[in-house]
Amino acid sequence: MTSVVQRLRPALPDLREAPAAFLRTHAERLGQVTPWRVGREVLAVLAILTLDVWPGWFASNGRLSGWTLIALGVGYVTIFLTRLLFPALALLIATWVVFSADHGGVVLVLMLSYAAGYRIAPWQRSLLTAVLALALHMFAWGVSTPGLSGPFGQFVMLTVYGMVVALPFLVGRYAAQRNALVAALQEREERVVRERRMVSRQVRLRERNRIAQDMHDSLGHRLSLISVHAGALALDSGLGERQREAVQVLRSAALTAMEELRGVIGVLRRDEEPEEDQVRRTTVGGTDNRTVDAIDELVDGARRAGVRVSLVRGGQAVPLPAKVSHAAYRIAQEGLTNANKHAPGASVQVTVKYEPDALVVEVRNNPPRAKLPSGGGFGLIGLGERVRLAGGMLHVGELPTGGFRIAAVLPYEDTAAASDEPSDEEQPEPAKPTGIRKWAGVGSIVLAGIVVLVVVGGYTWIGSQPVTKVVSEELYDSVSVGQSQAEVMARLPGGAEPPLGDITSDAAPEPAGAECEYRVADVQTYSSRATKIVRFCFANGTLVEKKTHLQGM
Repeated sequence: MTSVVQRLRPALPDLREAPAAFLRTHAERLGQVTPWRVGREVLAVLAILTLDVWPGWFASNGRLSGWTLIALGVGYVTIFLTRLLFPALALLIATWVVFSADHGGVVLVLMLSYAAGYRIAPWQRSLLTAVLALALHMFAWGVSTPGLSGPFGQFVMLTVYGMVVALPFLVGRYAAQRNALVAALQEREERVVRERRMVSRQVRLRERNRIAQDMHDSLGHRLSLISVHAGALALDSGLGERQREAVQVLRSAALTAMEELRGVIGVLRRDEEPEEDQVRRTTVGGTDNRTVDAIDELVDGARRAGVRVSLVRGGQAVPLPAKVSHAAYRIAQEGLTNANKHAPGASVQVTVKYEPDALVVEVRNNPPRAKLPSGGGFGLIGLGERVRLAGGMLHVGELPTGGFRIAAVLPYEDTAAASDEPSDEEQPEPAKPTGIRKWAGVGSIVLAGIVVLVVVGGYTWIGSQPVTKVVSEELYDSVSVGQSQAEVMARLPGGAEPPLGDITSDAAPEPAGAECEYRVADVQTYSSRATKIVRFCFANGTLVEKKTHLQGM
């Protein structure tokens, strides 16, 4: 039992830290103000002034005017804005002010009830606020409508409370709980995405280390053998000048490949992502020689190897990010390599053109003299990924004349590519609510449904009851003072009374020594905002008075 009581007891804040926490919370809310929220507040204030203050739908004494109208409007707006800091206090004040007076205010109470349900988080505090609002409503109802009593009057009082206070309060609480649930699910989904990215990153790093080890053990060893044998062959005195130059080119290419392999292995073994100016470069004296400016040297090397290649440059040179410059060099390198491999003997043209908004690099070759089998295309796949990381676009395809073309458009600015974002296959499924969160807010909406069912069912039952105890105008006019009590009572209808509570209220004092019968008039006027009651008073077996009065609602 003790543990149950402790769970039901509301958590009291630390009184020393409560003011600072209160100011900090509302300062954060003030920093989140948007034009939409300001506009929403302005519309709510206009609705209150229009529907409650003027003309005041439920005012019984006509329109308010002058300073009274201004004071009422200022007071309503002040109570409405108080909800931003003290929603429970604003609701309680509005409940008493509105229901204890004759003027309107239902719109104000509706808005404050919704705001209180939305803003009061602990359910214990919400329950306490609802109970206090009911108590104030009951006292205010007894002050403002003393004539509407009895079971029907109590039912009407509870109906007004249920529809004006309890129902919007429960709807606001439901909306707050659903919003909190959505926020929690979004936070959980973001956390799952971050964890999935971390796992993917670890997997990529392990795969990088494995690839780097395989390349070091196999490819590095074989390139070293090629370099050593080429160096030994260059020392052979039986070689001619032309053969010696070819061997020297072979040895230089092997040494360059080894340097690039070391750079690739270094990048693969990095625990962090490679910097853009360190990706796959070969340094000479500490400077990068794999840039767009080094394409001239690349073309010269291809010419010395026997490739018929021309270089065309155009436009005004623009400083490029290292990632873009390196991608341009790799496009030219891959294009020359593919042309020499798949179209040996064909002429090749390399174009580097600085357009107004982008760099265009193109390598095209004429048809080969003999049709050769195509390769696997892994180099072009890697090239496409490199261009994408640089923020550009790559086009690869055959020419109408039978040749082949590789072209790329690269931006002048450094654009970040989402290379490390998880793919569609890696996206986690949205988190599904489980346990108590699955039913968050259901209790509030169920209670709201019960309130609506009770109100609708109650009024449906009342409306289905026959009402016969009413007096028509003809009957009232046909009865005259001086008739016997038995004759008049025989003509008055009996049966069920209308559910109006105490119909004797607001009547004039009864004649001394007389016994009076009260009935509801058959003809009622809505504009009078009251119920017409007729009264027949008898003394010594004779009708001594017949009178009508209005019972205030």
